[in-house]
Amino acid sequence: MWESFLGAVEKGNSVLNSYVWGWPTIILILGTGLLLTIRTRGLQVRKFGESLNTTIVPTLKSLGKKKQADGRVNSISQFEAFSTAISGTVGTGNIIGVVAAILSGGPGAVLWMWISAFFGMVTNYSENVLGLYFRKKDSKGNLAGGAFYYIAYGLKWKWLAYLASIFCILAAIGMSGVQTNKISGSLSEAYMRMTGSENAEMVKLIVGIVVAVIAAVIIIGGIKRIGRVASMLVPFMSLLFIVLALIAIGMHYYRIPEAFSLIFTKAFNFNAVGGGILGFTFATVIKKGMARGVFSNEAGLGSSVIAHSASETREPVKQGLWGVFEIFFDTFIICTLTALMFLTTFDAHYFDALDLSQDGLDSFMSMTMFSDNFGAFGTATFSIILPLFAFTTIIAWSYYGEKAVEFFFGFMKEENRKYPVTVFKVLYVLLIAVSATIHSQVVWDISDTCNGLMALPNLICLVALSGLVAKITKNYFDRKKGAKVEPMLSAYPELNEEFKQDINSGDREMQ
Repeated sequence: MWESFLGAVEKGNSVLNSYVWGWPTIILILGTGLLLTIRTRGLQVRKFGESLNTTIVPTLKSLGKKKQADGRVNSISQFEAFSTAISGTVGTGNIIGVVAAILSGGPGAVLWMWISAFFGMVTNYSENVLGLYFRKKDSKGNLAGGAFYYIAYGLKWKWLAYLASIFCILAAIGMSGVQTNKISGSLSEAYMRMTGSENAEMVKLIVGIVVAVIAAVIIIGGIKRIGRVASMLVPFMSLLFIVLALIAIGMHYYRIPEAFSLIFTKAFNFNAVGGGILGFTFATVIKKGMARGVFSNEAGLGSSVIAHSASETREPVKQGLWGVFEIFFDTFIICTLTALMFLTTFDAHYFDALDLSQDGLDSFMSMTMFSDNFGAFGTATFSIILPLFAFTTIIAWSYYGEKAVEFFFGFMKEENRKYPVTVFKVLYVLLIAVSATIHSQVVWDISDTCNGLMALPNLICLVALSGLVAKITKNYFDRKKGAKVEPMLSAYPELNEEFKQDINSGDREMQ
């Protein structure tokens, strides 16, 4: 009964996925990024240095310094907002997702991940700018924003905003399912390697329950607890992975030229599997690279902006610059290291002997990549890194789903919205446990579909409001040059005035 149900879901999702991740979506993602790049005059390149100098550099300098609390607005620090957002993007997609893309689309898929990330930097920047500009503040001083807010109040298409919130809820559940599934699959694989046991299903179920319980404790604490946990875990897990990846690549340094050669030559492979366009047959390479790229860095989904909108910063552009660094860090650093580690660990002939239809092959190969380089230490370390990557994504997406539920039930009185939010949290936690034992490819495919659905209304709105993004951007940099112009901090006059006073009085580090 359960197997037949999953089979029907898999078949239906396969049909829907072929439309959602068809060429129109691929073209829309790249086209939106290209349009925003033109309208912001190549901001991701032109202001990349400023992105570093106004985000991560001053944050590292200020670590350990205490800030005076603002009694008017309940918010989190810029670094906590960034950590929550990056924890939502840096997940299993950065390791297993990259491996899966290479296995199913070939090494050339990596180049398309880079291309999507290049345009994704300005796409994510624009999402953050609009998210902060159209965010709202409730009676308790909580700031909330996201794609559904700028669709509703910027584009003024309420029906599309409600649809976007539904897609966000589905994407949250799908993203959580993938992360839990990969935690349980990887830990059960590590358990079997170390003990010789074959009782994988029981191990997966136990892991799912444990993850669900720990997640529930953090999720109940809301964005402030999520932000604190993320700000502690993200630097640790990222640094640990970067160090190990660099060591592994260094051990096989002589294969680095071959790895880059495979990435670039296979990106336009005439023999790749899939449908053609203009006589080429590399559709699968592009789609796998783009889909896994968006899954990894989330640029275009309108997801991470939900976390950024809760930031204490008053300047939309300043938080937008965090988005530029976020995508750079996620794809050009973490995903690239994974790809190079994988392609240098195994030579090109190794893949010929693999059964690509094998369930969980991506998890198996990811762990093998670590164990081949570092032995039992690598297996143990992978069993620590991957759950941390995945777990932080789970808790970040719980917040995204919660905000989408709040928006969807916005017609209810503020005090009554807690009931649908509570129902969502309970279902979210229960589905964490359930997804631990489901066929892994089904979970991947459903999550890809949900991500694609979530991206569509967001990308449409970004195109429509691209002129406003350019205007807000120009306003910020003109003021930095000394121009006496009215700050564009919020779409709502009362909030714009309040935020302007904060900047003028020096309550926030905005200058």
